[in-house]
Amino acid sequence: MDRTALLRAVTLGTAAALAVVAFGLLLRGEGTEAISLIQAIAVLVATFWLAFGTVLVVLGLVSRPAPRPEADFRGRAVLLIPVYNENPADIFARIAAMDSDLHLAGLWRRVDIAVLSDTRNEDLADQEERLFLRLLVETSGEGRLFYRRRTSNRGRKAGNIEDFIRRSGGAYDYAVILDADSLMTADTIGRMLRRMEAEPRLGLLQTAPSIIGAQSRFGRMMAFAGAFHGPVFARGLARLQGRAGPFWGHNAAVRVRAFAESCGLPELSGPPPFGGHVLSHDYVEAALLARAGWTVRLDPDLGGSYEEGPENILSHAKRDRRWCQGNLQHLRILMAPGLHPWSRFVFAQGIFAYFVPVLWLSFVLLGLAGGSQTQGTLGLAVLVLVLLLLPKLLVAATVGGRVGRFGGWPLALASVVAETLQSSFVAPVLLMFQARSVLQVVMGRDGGWPAQTRGDGALGWADGWRAGWWITLWGLGLLLAAWSLAVHLLPWLLPLAGPMVLAPLIITWTSRPARSRLFTTPEELSVPTVIRRAATERARWSAPDRLPFLRSTAKAKRAHHA
Repeated sequence: MDRTALLRAVTLGTAAALAVVAFGLLLRGEGTEAISLIQAIAVLVATFWLAFGTVLVVLGLVSRPAPRPEADFRGRAVLLIPVYNENPADIFARIAAMDSDLHLAGLWRRVDIAVLSDTRNEDLADQEERLFLRLLVETSGEGRLFYRRRTSNRGRKAGNIEDFIRRSGGAYDYAVILDADSLMTADTIGRMLRRMEAEPRLGLLQTAPSIIGAQSRFGRMMAFAGAFHGPVFARGLARLQGRAGPFWGHNAAVRVRAFAESCGLPELSGPPPFGGHVLSHDYVEAALLARAGWTVRLDPDLGGSYEEGPENILSHAKRDRRWCQGNLQHLRILMAPGLHPWSRFVFAQGIFAYFVPVLWLSFVLLGLAGGSQTQGTLGLAVLVLVLLLLPKLLVAATVGGRVGRFGGWPLALASVVAETLQSSFVAPVLLMFQARSVLQVVMGRDGGWPAQTRGDGALGWADGWRAGWWITLWGLGLLLAAWSLAVHLLPWLLPLAGPMVLAPLIITWTSRPARSRLFTTPEELSVPTVIRRAATERARWSAPDRLPFLRSTAKAKRAHHA
């Protein structure tokens, strides 16, 4: 057994042992009646995934990855930027910033940029074409900057990239796949390409992107959590996954030949939500590369990789609904022939990540129905609390020299406490949205592929009420059931049902702009050049065109397709 396999066995064994402890704690206090046994099974599965995350953080704290080899980059690469009904000014501002960075780094002669549009809105498509032409004129980018819009968006994002690789991939050795909201420094792009050159069997190299641009209380909380805890978690994940690592669909480099040979996606038989195009295509593409013998790797040390995140709970829930449907589709792929065993585990992990909220909710409902005793609930609550808080405490205790990047100890610790408190109120609301998503998919409802909501996410009180009234009813129903059936469970239900009752308030309040220095991230204290340049370009690209000699967009569309 190699070291990675041994590490996986220890990690999964530890998580399983903690899950068995939770199972035993509940049964010891509740007995072995049928309802208690069903509760205990739900807790067993749910606690395993919670414990797995905790063990990953511990692994990340003790992991010290060796430096990765790099070789001179002598090939050709392309930045692929798929877009779908996005704000064109924001897209081209980021492209202009990255293109300037590529020029400064001397990479522009070897790295092209291709905007791959699936936009269905004709007005937005016209703006994309016009701004692309403007970019060509301003940068003299003829022959290295490309734009094409598909007439059919078959296969969504995965089909968009597949279409480019089939038609134009032969011109390139590597492709750096970005999202419409992605931003990456030329230094990071260069390091990724040099690492790909140094390891001929490296098929995909994933970065751990940081969230930037967050303004709301929800967005800043997520950005801070990602910046403060994320690097430790990513190190643990990278160590555990080894050569069968993750692909998150963006901010990653792929070897074009490997991708073309290995990553053709099937269209699943039957109608959506379980049939049709694979929505969570990135997990499948990573598994197909690993099956073909290519290395898929996460390198957490690669900084300079950025993305924007949802600014409110509703935007997060809308995106999560698509992920839920995509992950549950993996039930159809889980037993596909030839897959790496770890790839199967990753599929199972993604599937159960969405069933866990349903299991916790089932545990609560069964406890109310059976009048659970608090002896078992107390022990389980302590264990769950430890598993939830221990990773945060360990990261905070070992942050060391990184603390200055978060504004020093007082601000960093205040942010950790605020993130813990705020997330404890947000979590029950997100749990209900996730549980609803699972039920919708199981009932056969297709969520489709909605366009991302970016920019200002502030919601009005009426918006919060329309989105969260049903969660309020659930919370009131749980409290009323406890009062009627098992009044001794009321104190244990309050951390879950209380935020549910307040869901409209929480949804609205967290969407509003933050008014304090809490949740300060490193990118705010020391703004990277490419982020500063993108902000400057955004103001410029949002202004009306000042180039009177622009040709018609129709002519540009004919002349400059990739």
